[in-house]
Amino acid sequence: MKLHELQPVEGSTTSKRRVGRGTGSGLGKTSGYGHKGQKARSGSKKNGFEGGQMPLPRRLPKRGFHNNFAKEYTVINIEELNGLDNGTVVTAELLKDMGIIRKIEKDGLKVLGRGELTKSLTVKAAKASESARNAIVAAGGTVEVE
Repeated sequence: MKLHELQPVEGSTTSKRRVGRGTGSGLGKTSGYGHKGQKARSGSKKNGFEGGQMPLPRRLPKRGFHNNFAKEYTVINIEELNGLDNGTVVTAELLKDMGIIRKIEKDGLKVLGRGELTKSLTVKAAKASESARNAIVAAGGTVEVE
């Protein structure tokens, strides 16, 4: 196969509609916009009007609650820190660079205490649970809450 032989898969592309080019095309005269009215005018952006009926978004009930003051932390358990070397200074940036966490949430890193920690580490985080703190200190490390 050569570069000039490449073409899209059969049926994956459709040709551009040429509207207003005679009645034989099926899209002549009014070009698919019907007769007169607001939606036939140029620049019309009227959407969601259901002819006076209560629109769907207003018919559906509102559900749930969103707390604007809730803190959002990137959560990690101490068992995931065993892959690091002794004496490592653990920060959210280091974990992201190593691919252990995917992204750093707006309020930073929170360390939780599930699993066992065998390495002596210095953990710098926005928050740490009591069990995580105890496990890190018991393994010979320190916890610095920023």
